[in-house]
This record gives sequence, structure tokens and C-alpha cells, in this order.
Amino acid sequence: MPKVSRATASSHQVLPGYVDAYEHEVAGWTVSMENNFIDMDQALFFKGAPNDQCQAHHVGYVLKGRFGVRLADGSEEIFEAGDAFVIEPGHTPLSFAGSEYLAFTPTEEAKRQTELMMPNIMKFAQEQGLQLPVQ
Repeated sequence: MPKVSRATASSHQVLPGYVDAYEHEVAGWTVSMENNFIDMDQALFFKGAPNDQCQAHHVGYVLKGRFGVRLADGSEEIFEAGDAFVIEPGHTPLSFAGSEYLAFTPTEEAKRQTELMMPNIMKFAQEQGLQLPVQ
């Protein structure tokens, strides 16, 4: 059976002072393990997507702190440590300082999401004067 941990993840993404994330594809799913260091509405990373929102499905579990999403109607869904979640397309993530969560996304959806997000993340990093680690 395939498995993944932070030590074996194929991708380690760091936005210094904001997020530390590990990802790995397992059996058609992208497994994400993420630690967040600040409160942040991540809507700016989805500019250019339909309705400027994430169009992926996610299933996950909050290990520590809180994690949430803002839906198309403006309502927010907040998940706390110990909560499992299922998120449908049409949302933007809300991260909270000190949070840690695990999420599973169908890999094809995760790839499309990453392609859309990366230019927005790079622009944000440049605007904030962040030096991104070389992967």
C-alpha cells in the first residue's frame, strides 16, 4: 500500500512566514500536509479561476488549530482540530495562524489548481519581498 510522510513527500513548498506545505501523489490523489503561520484569506491566489475561486474537491482533517473556506455566497465554513471536512469546488481557503491540516485532492484537479495559483503566489511573494527557497 502506498503511503507518504513529510520525510517522503515529493514536494516541499515554503512561503516563509506564511506556510510550510508538503505534497505527494498517491494512487490518483494529491496528499497535502500544511502548517500555516498567519491568518490569511487566500482568495488572491485564485485570481483568474472561474469566479476567482478554487475549483477542486478536497477531503481532509484538521490536526491543530482552525482551517476554513469562504463560499460563493460569502458564507464561511470553519473547521477546527479534530474535524474532518469535505469541500466542493467554488471556495477560497482561509488559513489561521498555528493551524495544521491534511487534505486529499484528486490529482488532476490539484494540478490545474497549482498551475493557476503559482503565478499569483509568485506575484504575492515578490510584492511582499519574500525570498522563496529554491526547490
